[in-house]
Amino acid sequence: MTLRERVEQALDTLRPYLETDGGNVSIEEITSDNIVRLRLLGACASCSMSIMTFKAGLEQAVKKAVPEIVAVEAINITDMDDPNATMPNQL
Repeated sequence: MTLRERVEQALDTLRPYLETDGGNVSIEEITSDNIVRLRLLGACASCSMSIMTFKAGLEQAVKKAVPEIVAVEAINITDMDDPNATMPNQL
């Protein structure tokens, strides 16, 4: 199984929870030095809780399932103070 497939498998464990709130996540890239860059999709892209979802959920799941990944970054996290941010289920 490739590194990308293993990362996808880790993300698949969390996708049902993201989809419940109208969101999802995709792998933007995995760099040659094993950094995963994720893009939050749908409601997750504008949710004020996205930083918590990312840090406590996605980052931990990927690093636990694929120990050779050195870092996980989100390329489009919404800051909790962003006036355009929405809370889950407020779409």
